[in-house]
Amino acid sequence: MTAEDLTTARSVHTAADGSGYDARRVRRLGVGPTAREVRIVHELDGILSEVHPATLLRTGQALWQAWCRHSAFTMPDLLLGLDAGGILPTVAVALASELPYRLAWKLDLDLPDKHQFSELHARRTEVFTYGDLARTRVLIVDDEITTGGTLANLVDVLRGADAEVVGIACLIEDTTGGARPPLQSLGVPLCTLTHL
Repeated sequence: MTAEDLTTARSVHTAADGSGYDARRVRRLGVGPTAREVRIVHELDGILSEVHPATLLRTGQALWQAWCRHSAFTMPDLLLGLDAGGILPTVAVALASELPYRLAWKLDLDLPDKHQFSELHARRTEVFTYGDLARTRVLIVDDEITTGGTLANLVDVLRGADAEVVGIACLIEDTTGGARPPLQSLGVPLCTLTHL
């Protein structure tokens, strides 16, 4: 990816109410050989500008409504977000949907009902969910998806814990990574607000 690609790779999603969702690719500095060289920055991460509470609420509403309109919509019992980028989108969707949430953390704690999965392109690859999720319908929420590897790993772990993954809702799909085919092969619908 060239420097020009990085500066021009920007997407603004326009919702039915006329609001937009801004996301773009930015080159990461000082990354190791296994980490991605590009970071997706967006409205909720607070990197390019301050985030007003109304933006959090509007984004949560937009992502929740996109999931509700999805052809594979199934009402979840629980939202599950990922450390760290998925925390704010998960909280935003929880506020919009009035559903409870849990978070998967990059913390290995001495707690029962712990399940580990991998985030392959991260500096710290081990991620853990906690709590008994058996017979729970789960909607996974994250900020962005590129290859789908992390979320596919999580789907396998949740299914192994007897949870039903009803779908994945992400703010941004980075289409350079080809995430949809691996998720489709698992039978998991993907819902996003915008594409890069």
